[in-house]
Amino acid sequence: MPVSTVPSKATEASIKVSNGLKDSHQSPKNTLVIGIVAGEVSGDSLGADFMAQMNNLRDDIVWVGVGGSQMQAQGLQSIFPLSRLAVMGLVEVLSQLPDLFKARRELLTAFAAANIDWFVGIDAPDFNLRVAKKLKPKGVFCVQYVSPSIWAWRESRIHGIKAATHLVLCLFPFELPVYERHDHPAICVGHPLLHTMDQTLIETPINQLRSELVWHNDGLQQFFIERFDNVSQLICVMPGSRRGEITAILPLMLDGIQRLLLLDPKLCFIIPTVDQNHQYIVQDVIDQRTEQLRSAIAVIYDESQPAFSQQAMAASDMVMLASGTATLEAMLLERPMVIVYQLNKLTFELAKRLVKVPYVGLPNILAGDAIVPELIQEQATGDNICRTVLRVLQPRAYGEQLQDLVTTKQILQQQSNHDSAHSVVEQWYMQTKG
Repeated sequence: MPVSTVPSKATEASIKVSNGLKDSHQSPKNTLVIGIVAGEVSGDSLGADFMAQMNNLRDDIVWVGVGGSQMQAQGLQSIFPLSRLAVMGLVEVLSQLPDLFKARRELLTAFAAANIDWFVGIDAPDFNLRVAKKLKPKGVFCVQYVSPSIWAWRESRIHGIKAATHLVLCLFPFELPVYERHDHPAICVGHPLLHTMDQTLIETPINQLRSELVWHNDGLQQFFIERFDNVSQLICVMPGSRRGEITAILPLMLDGIQRLLLLDPKLCFIIPTVDQNHQYIVQDVIDQRTEQLRSAIAVIYDESQPAFSQQAMAASDMVMLASGTATLEAMLLERPMVIVYQLNKLTFELAKRLVKVPYVGLPNILAGDAIVPELIQEQATGDNICRTVLRVLQPRAYGEQLQDLVTTKQILQQQSNHDSAHSVVEQWYMQTKG
């Protein structure tokens, strides 16, 4: 069975699950008991969406596991707080290992008491795959939602994934071939941004978006009132959300901006931040620069608008950004971009040896081509940033990149047309019913 397609018995499977039919080897109960674990805040929304889809299929599901407020709103009584699993960084993980082992034991005990039928691990593969490996031999149908990055490095991890799961739900189509090579079921259900992105940000004229953005933000009102009718282009700058990224990448971007302002003093820049603390960090870096540069950049955080960074990108002519999910957001918003990224030299040299893909930006990985300029490591200089931004802003280059982004976006949408709940139901039916 091709891993990238949904089984042909989809309708039959959905009907049977909706009617509450169960495998003969499972306990004789009418309810479907699903264990589900989100290991971090980003997984809470994914888990909640999956739960909502399943709750629409049938109304007697019992949810057991760990999740945040969104998953709890869908019926999960979390065994313990999600924050207990949301540990990042090698040192932090090592110090929390005893409690993580204890948390796993508590989960397995709760799952055994609940006699779960399925286990769905949302991201956090280091934790969830270890849980699944204990459950799969006991007859629990195990799903990993969000593939580990085996498509990029350490493909040998596929053997552990196969031992722990019956199905992997992938966010991107380029993740599927590795599973196909190793004959393990995987389905591309698409990145949640494909479903949650506000379409009005794409359909509304940019001038209207810009007016609305400024109108609803006092800081931007003050910034633009001094530049009324005196702006040539607006560029959204996103140096990353981690402090290490900001301190490493923002100074390089500012070097480029300084040179751009010498060539076009009417350029304006906006930096949306994820919270007020990041706003202070970014502003401190900028305050060390010249008056001309400081006056051309607005650093804004707006807690009243959860998708403020997307609004800022949509209202801008182009985006200068670090690698990451923001590159996917910019592509979905159909905004041309330039990627700037720099790692610690030792980390970069190690990554070069391990990572198999030639690009860092998701649009380029998805397209299989350098449709977006990437200025990485020694290429990330002020001169190169300045030249590349000016080149992208030229009408012909701008139009060509925009067309490439739209084409790549359309292909991604076509290849991500399976919803997560039906995908799991169908695969469960195929593997248990034959």
